[in-house]
Amino acid sequence: MLSYSEKAILAPMVRYGTLPFRLLALRYGADIVYGEEIIDFKMVSCTRKENRVLGTIDFSAPDGSCVFRTCAEEKEQVVFQMGTASPDRALQVAKLVENDVAGIDVNMGCPKPFSISGGMGAALLTKPDQVHAILSTLVNGLRIPVTCKMRLLPTVEETISLVKVIESTGVAAITLHGRYKNQRPSVDCHVDIMRQVIGSTSLPIIANGGSRQISCYEDIAKFREATGAASVMVARSAMYNPSLFRKEGNFPWNIVALDYFKLGVHYQPVFANTKYAIAAGLAVSILKTPQGQELLASRTFEELANSMGWRKEFDEIEEKLCAKEAELQISRFGLPLVVGDPCPKFSRLSYQPDVAEDGTMEMHIMFQATKYGSKPPPKVVLLEWARRNGKGKPEYTTTERSSDRAYKAVLTLGGQKYSSSFWERSKRAAEHAASLVCIEVLQIADPRWSDA
Repeated sequence: MLSYSEKAILAPMVRYGTLPFRLLALRYGADIVYGEEIIDFKMVSCTRKENRVLGTIDFSAPDGSCVFRTCAEEKEQVVFQMGTASPDRALQVAKLVENDVAGIDVNMGCPKPFSISGGMGAALLTKPDQVHAILSTLVNGLRIPVTCKMRLLPTVEETISLVKVIESTGVAAITLHGRYKNQRPSVDCHVDIMRQVIGSTSLPIIANGGSRQISCYEDIAKFREATGAASVMVARSAMYNPSLFRKEGNFPWNIVALDYFKLGVHYQPVFANTKYAIAAGLAVSILKTPQGQELLASRTFEELANSMGWRKEFDEIEEKLCAKEAELQISRFGLPLVVGDPCPKFSRLSYQPDVAEDGTMEMHIMFQATKYGSKPPPKVVLLEWARRNGKGKPEYTTTERSSDRAYKAVLTLGGQKYSSSFWERSKRAAEHAASLVCIEVLQIADPRWSDA
């Protein structure tokens, strides 16, 4: 059971609160991590799935997109935060994730129009009866701790009154953001008012809003002492350098960025969020350099790796994922899986390709770069063969699957289309896989592959 006393906590943050960033904060020393706010309407239609390739639990929408992803490493320390205005819907969502997270939090502090117009976030600050109904329903219906995150009301008395209402529901703790609803991060939080509110209750209060005073681990303890809080939740300071949770001191951003990138490649969040976070930690002067411009122009993890000089790390992680995926695909489909073995005697299989309605010849073939070493990869072998035999140049069309940023390619050669049904982790791998299908169908043999 989570304890909320003397903890350093990563705040829920849009774009940043995904699994890779949460794991990064935990590995640097955070005690508890909150996921980014997810609206109950979006989550309630999700289905829980085990992702055996990534080693995660995914909650996926009907269209296949992953709405919330978690894993065993964070299970005892991750809190799921939701935006809600309905006790029944809140409980329905909480029950869906209850066995995979350590706690549930209700956002009662978000001042953005979307939340307020839906009766969520800061709109709840002036609806104590609704707050009581939501929180008491969750507390009574769950086995894991329930908390909420709120802001200051216009007066100390109003703030304390709402705290008392919340306390009566049996929640485990309250996060108090020390600003008013209309105040932005550029304004210092009101430490003096926070102390008065915190002193009015025996409930553990988590102080939030002090990023302007927090830049390293020692500052977290100072902010806790200044507010009188039980724990401290850090948002913006951690956003720019999550290694501030390290008792040993902060890492420079180049180390943090690479650590974050590697977790991103493995756990496959929305790529744009990863790029945004890495770019946000770099100085503007760096972003104006050719390398910085290449980073900003990147559209995939592979392109980001190339721009930052992280190609080796990208390839190593991709190969591990491909090997795991190949292993699981064999049992999932109950048939052999061509994995791009460059030795013809092993790669020739007894089953025939499927032919799609548009005539595309398709096989379930995966490309594994480590199988080739110094040997020419499939695209090179096919291009050389095509030129020798007057077939023209192979043309590739690549499709990106938005739900997980996976890729599939269709190769056209001599008017015939070839494709693999296996979704790859990069465009390059997808094109090699399509080339392998063509090589298999045409029974192309290359002597440079025969000594594998």
